[in-house]
Amino acid sequence: MSAAHTRVPSVLAHELPRPVPQAEMAACPVTEVFRRVGDRWSMLLVIVLGTRPYRYNELHRAIEGISQRMLTRTLRGLETDGLVHREVLPTVPPSVEYSLTPLGASLLGPLSGLADWAVEHGDRFRR
Repeated sequence: MSAAHTRVPSVLAHELPRPVPQAEMAACPVTEVFRRVGDRWSMLLVIVLGTRPYRYNELHRAIEGISQRMLTRTLRGLETDGLVHREVLPTVPPSVEYSLTPLGASLLGPLSGLADWAVEHGDRFRR
């Protein structure tokens, strides 16, 4: 970005074609990130894991309303995406601990910005 555009948000720094082709939207990294972490549970899990590592049952108790199946699927997806690290602890019986990877921790800043914006403007979206 040139010095003349330092105050232009990055999403506005480049002109999109009109109409926006579906292939361009599908190939956009922003679209893919929102698709991956914008579901009902992923962002919440990233935020909860941002405080400290959790064992599976602790996470299940920490998030009201999430089923074991959905917790497992969401954790697997976040692990596949490289946002969450799964560690099997050498205990008897074995237990598993989940924590954010450095990539996952780097998502906390942008999520905080979005959360701050939502708190400030969220009333406009309530029905």
